[in-house]
Amino acid sequence: QLVESGGGLVQAGDSLRLSCAASGRTISRYFMAWFRQAPGPEREFVAGINWSGDSADYADFVKGRFTISRDNAKNTLYLQMNSLKTEDTAVYYCAVDTVLITPWPRGAYEYDYWGQGTQVTVSS
Repeated sequence: QLVESGGGLVQAGDSLRLSCAASGRTISRYFMAWFRQAPGPEREFVAGINWSGDSADYADFVKGRFTISRDNAKNTLYLQMNSLKTEDTAVYYCAVDTVLITPWPRGAYEYDYWGQGTQVTVSS
């Protein structure tokens, strides 16, 4: 089970830190990622991190503003979001890829476990 937390209502330029706590299984061996979904059908990739936490991949629209990290000892994934923009408003989901067919998965279909999401709303 994955449980996200840390979302909320903030103003443009503010920061938030999202957490994703895993229970029931260890996540330390798996690639993990954050996705987001604004109203609409598409869930878009935000950032991904390898099992050890020493390499990450970011969508262009968050580079330089967001940082993904993980603490395998705590079985937790994080997303530090700085300089938030109104267009960052969305439900944010964490996800686990236990198969890793591609080395840097960006497609939602590649992930097999998902959290329930946490709402992030950025006002102007």
